[in-house]
Amino acid sequence: MTDALRTPEDKFANLPDWPYEPHYLERPDGLRLHYVDEGRRHAKTFLCLHGQPTWSYLYRRMIPVFSRTDRVIAPDFLGFGRSDKPADEAAYSFDLHRHSLIALIEALDLSHIALVVQDWGGLIGLTLPMAMPERFEALLVMNTLLATGDEPLSPGFLDWRAFSNLNPDMDIARLMKRACPHIGEQEAAAYAAPFPDATSKAGVRAFPNLVPDRPDAAGAALSRQARDFWRNAWTGRSLMAIGMKDPVLGPPVMRRLHAQIRNCPPPLEIAEGGHFLQEWGETIARIASDAL
Repeated sequence: MTDALRTPEDKFANLPDWPYEPHYLERPDGLRLHYVDEGRRHAKTFLCLHGQPTWSYLYRRMIPVFSRTDRVIAPDFLGFGRSDKPADEAAYSFDLHRHSLIALIEALDLSHIALVVQDWGGLIGLTLPMAMPERFEALLVMNTLLATGDEPLSPGFLDWRAFSNLNPDMDIARLMKRACPHIGEQEAAAYAAPFPDATSKAGVRAFPNLVPDRPDAAGAALSRQARDFWRNAWTGRSLMAIGMKDPVLGPPVMRRLHAQIRNCPPPLEIAEGGHFLQEWGETIARIASDAL
């Protein structure tokens, strides 16, 4: 088994608006991938993918809406949430995260999937449907991008990467409170719960430096293939929501992505929404449930 940390279960006790029982997929290398599994089996599945430095807790405003009529699967990437956290930053890669999600989809035999993505959830998640198009039928995309390596990354992202690299023991609760000023102190602390010390934040530190930023970077070729898939082969329903106050992956980035998704209707523009748009997500989830 890869040398990894496992956040103690008591760190997840009594988190606000988080009553969900944990579920785990054990990988061949011994690492456990955690996921939330709620709602109705044999229905459409909303597959909800978070980004950095969050975990599936980010979807707590959307899971209750989706699970009223459908199934919700919300995994934690390796290095985040209740999933195991390899201690070595070098253990993290684009392929590690992508293959972990493919393995989860196959192990649970998910079908009729509505893919819900934001931040790294999109960087990885938007490359999944081309590998198994028969399983996917809808897309909800929020504040993310396809990093294809042949287009420059936004100044906002480059600033974020520099900030992350300068803060190896990032204060996640403080960050979330600043980005989402309407959340309470307990909610902000819940985002930090999986990361009790700097050692547990290897995945948090690794993610910004994994974003493909040149044509030969790991994941760039896959992302270009995904761009072609979304432009030319996608036949499912789509919905885009943009947090208009996002300084990292905001309106300019999202409008470029919108042009790459075949038959995507005009986006929802959430005027007060920031980068972590799920924190404004209950209304978005209701619209998505109807539209998708």
